[in-house]
Order: sequence, then structure tokens, then C-alpha cells
Amino acid sequence: MAAVAVAVVAVSTSAILVELSEAPRVLKAGYRVLFTTALVAPFAFREREAFATVSGTDWVVVGVAGVLLAVHFTAWFASIEFTSIAASTTLVQTQPAFVAVGAWLLLDERVGPRIVGGILVALAGSVLLSAGDFLSGTAVGAAPTLGNALAVLGAVSGAGYVLAGRSVRQRLSLAPYVFAVYGVCTVALFAGAVASGIPLFDYPPREWALFVAMAVGPGLFGHTVVNWALKHVESSVVSVSLLGESVVSTLLALAVFAEVPGAFTLVGGAVVLVGIGVTATGRAT
Repeated sequence: MAAVAVAVVAVSTSAILVELSEAPRVLKAGYRVLFTTALVAPFAFREREAFATVSGTDWVVVGVAGVLLAVHFTAWFASIEFTSIAASTTLVQTQPAFVAVGAWLLLDERVGPRIVGGILVALAGSVLLSAGDFLSGTAVGAAPTLGNALAVLGAVSGAGYVLAGRSVRQRLSLAPYVFAVYGVCTVALFAGAVASGIPLFDYPPREWALFVAMAVGPGLFGHTVVNWALKHVESSVVSVSLLGESVVSTLLALAVFAEVPGAFTLVGGAVVLVGIGVTATGRAT
């Protein structure tokens, strides 16, 4: 459980680091993924023989997963620019609900009453969070409605990434899989940056330090430790523990940026977390 606690704190720094960076969103996403790929490369290299067993179809799936991951990062990083960190991190956490729906629609997995109830609760909380502060005039951010929508897009694309890679992960171990998917994601993000005419290298040392911090903190000590913990801790415990990301991120935003979320964001966010928790534990049973 200590590893899970470390992972939650590490993941929670992601939104703060993104907000601190002034680089274009697609570029900071690109360097985060690039440096994370470099960090996992030695582990993937140890199992390089596994790549020879990957079929052509599986490589297509890896490609799709990598592109969806690029969409996830770009949409979520953009959402932080327009809405509060509390709202953004909470809404992007609805990913497990979209995974459950996608698994039911695409993979014919059974969806029990507990999962359906959890999804409905999370949906109700999302509506309350997104509409409440806007209607009351207390929303935080330059364009909260847009930012909230982008966070949901990040959740949907993240769910697609999980679903796309599920079958390949049964045949390819973690390090080679992450290396391959992150490699595709990196190419997609930098292709987007080049197509947009964004400079790739002309940034001050502060930005490079933030790029590395995104990779080491949320990337290596966050998501990588989570994947390691899933072998040692029940998945339901890990899933529910990760709901702490939005709580820790909100507290960090308060401390670093003096960002105070509105009442509807707090209440709606709490409802969303309950719904996600019910969904996650329902899928784990």
C-alpha cells in the first residue's frame, strides 16, 4: 500500500506541473511521453525478444492505442488551461466508467447493476460539477464549459486506449507494451507539433526541467508504479486509491496557485468520485 500511496501523490502532481509549464500543450505532452519512454526503454530492451511475437494485427492495435493516448494527453492538458484543476482532474477520472461502457458495447462484457448505478452516479455528478458553477457564476477558469468538455474527451480517449490495448497486454508484458505504445504516442504528438509550426527546442531551462519532472513524477513514479502495484494489491483497492488524485491535486492547486474551487465543483466532484468508486469496485468483483 505504501507504493500505491506514492503513486497517488506522484500522479497528483501532473496537473500542477502542466499548469506551471508555459510551453504549447501538445509539446509538453510530447516531451512528457518521450522522456517516460526513454526511462522505460532499458526494461523493454531486456525483453526485446517479445517484440518478435507481436502479430501484424497487434501492431495495428498498438498504433491505435498510441494515437488514443496522444488524444488523451492533449485534451486533458488543454482542459487545465480552461477550467479549474479540481474540475479537470475529477472529470478525467471518469475514465473507468467509459471503460465499463466500452467493454459492454465492444467486448460484450457483462455489466451488472452495481456498475450501471456507479456510472449513473458519476454522470449525475459530472452534470452537477459542469453546470452548477457555470449557472451560479462562480466557475473557475477562462472557459470552464470548454475545459470540462476537454477533460471528458480526455477520459473517453483514455478509456479507448485501455480497451484497445487490453488484448495485446495478454500477449505482451508491461515494459515492451508501454515502450511500443508510448513510442507511437510520442510520434503522434510531435507530428502534431510540427504540423502546427510549434518550435521543438527553443525553450528555457525551466521548461525542460518541467518536462523531465512530468516524466519522472507522474510518468515513472505514478503510472508505472500503479502497474507494478496491480500485481501485489487488489485491483479494486488500487482503483479506489487513485480517486485520491483529484483530492491531492485540488489541495496542491490551492497551495501553489491559490485556486479555490467553487461549491458545485466540490459537491459535484465528490458525487463523481463516489460513482467512479462504485464502478471500479463493481468491475473488479
